Amino acid sequence: MLETPPAAPVSLPTSDQNEPLLSDQILAGIRSRAAGYDRANTFFSDDLEELVAAGYLRALVPIRFGGLGRTLQQTARAQTQLAAHAPATALGVNMHLIWTGVAASLYAQGDHSLDFLLEEAGRGEIFAFGVSEPGNDLVLFGSTTDAIPEPDGGYRFTGTKVFTSLSPAWTRLGTLGLDSSNPGDPAIVWAFLDRADAGIHSKDDWDTLGMRASQSQSTVLEGARARPDRVVRKLPVGPNGDPLVAGIFANFEILLSAVYTGIGQRALELAALGAHRRTSRKNDGRTHAQDPVARWRVGELVIAMDGIYPQIDALARAVDEQTWQVGPAWFAQLSGLKYRATQNAKFVVDTAVQVAGGSAFNAGSELARLYRDVLAGLFHPSDADSAHATAAASVLGPLDVRTS
Repeated sequence: MLETPPAAPVSLPTSDQNEPLLSDQILAGIRSRAAGYDRANTFFSDDLEELVAAGYLRALVPIRFGGLGRTLQQTARAQTQLAAHAPATALGVNMHLIWTGVAASLYAQGDHSLDFLLEEAGRGEIFAFGVSEPGNDLVLFGSTTDAIPEPDGGYRFTGTKVFTSLSPAWTRLGTLGLDSSNPGDPAIVWAFLDRADAGIHSKDDWDTLGMRASQSQSTVLEGARARPDRVVRKLPVGPNGDPLVAGIFANFEILLSAVYTGIGQRALELAALGAHRRTSRKNDGRTHAQDPVARWRVGELVIAMDGIYPQIDALARAVDEQTWQVGPAWFAQLSGLKYRATQNAKFVVDTAVQVAGGSAFNAGSELARLYRDVLAGLFHPSDADSAHATAAASVLGPLDVRTS
């Protein structure tokens, strides 16, 4: 990775720091609908309507563009809170927040290539993440989608994107493809597509174990056109330290970690409720809250959760204050955070099921839903293999690939 210091910051106004992004009333309504969305495998349309009305999708958009001007640290905390009430809703909204976070970060660095995104998000457009592709483990650094250049500087994209959260609702799609028109110098092209244009089709193929309400359907691009003013980067194939790529990586890993931490937070709450509810005849009818084994397990969950919050806060604050430096150590911290947060959440949910007992095995229980939802964390980048490879490279240097 390139060692690139951050550009000089731009001072941004912020809204009232003490005003919560989500009211208790909104959160209660979102929690009340979560089970129904999951059971019916339907999109969180009512949740989205309330979140839009509350301005939540404009949280990271600077005030001058019609947003709330909140920091990444504030928004990550709000995403943890939202995920504790409805994980799939938080995961779906996450993808829009990632794009607005990237655009706000670039704007603060004096890079105006995504100002149009901030303007449109401020007006209510919803952005989705069209990056993941079947069989492409290069993720940001390669693509199986064809990006065909046009004479005016625009591009047409043909390929299939998977895990496109917000599929029923997004109006703009941030995507990438491979321009191989010059075989000696292929390029990764980043651009934004309008939903209303031709050549874009969402497949009704989201029937998964968990995170069902996110409706992260596959998106088929068949010559979908990006206008020249919506082509934002042409980068070399492979790892690089471009501010767009660095911004995507940072916002994605931090906000994703916040979502899965919310799942762990709720699982701990349910474990405590279960311990107070269950009684033991072996213990004179007292609740499991008085049982030494159950208390040890709950204590273990408290310790696990207490350790993850400051890590998310610290990396989000580094982005907000522009104290981060693009390079191996930074990418290792981000991928390590995502791996640690998702593994931590899975451990907390697993243990909470033990504490809550047999009731958690009921398919309709909230813990059973969290148990299914938390498994999705295994599949988001950076996965376990990538996180460990990145961490090792940060101290051992790049892998020496020798040819015979």
